[in-house]
Amino acid sequence: MSNGNGVTATLTQAAENVKETASNIGSAIATRAEEAVASVKKTATKARKAAKKAVGSAKKKLASASAKAKKEASALKDKATGKKPAKKAAKKAAKKAAPKKAAKKVAKAAKKAVKAVKKTAKKAAKKVAAKKAPAKKAAKKVVKKAAAKKAPAKKAAKKAAKKAAKR
Repeated sequence: MSNGNGVTATLTQAAENVKETASNIGSAIATRAEEAVASVKKTATKARKAAKKAVGSAKKKLASASAKAKKEASALKDKATGKKPAKKAAKKAAKKAAPKKAAKKVAKAAKKAVKAVKKTAKKAAKKVAAKKAPAKKAAKKVVKKAAAKKAPAKKAAKKAAKKAAKR
């Protein structure tokens, strides 16, 4: 007859296997979340750089157009006669208006890029949250001792996901 030690050992082994599987799943999810956050950060950085570049070039164009317009205005004041200078001034004014419109377009494009980056970040955060749900269910099934040991890892994963969502 058996004294029950074989049954206890078998149950202990099964509980350890479940615990190990749950911890492996949790770490895999955390790794995927980190990768998603990294890619979103990279995209955001690229968009920010592109926006800065576009705004900078637009500012330079506006500054040069303004300088040209001021030169033209001073030249017109000096001459103050004839129709040809007036036509040139009109052309300069039209040229000056064009860069402003371009600058507005660039600013709108930059805003759209930033919005798109934010949307992708939110989507990535939602995907990460959706992928975590099955792991939580599996962790609940684990023996109470295993759940107690896994709690700090869960908290760390949640903090990482929250930080990613905020950024």
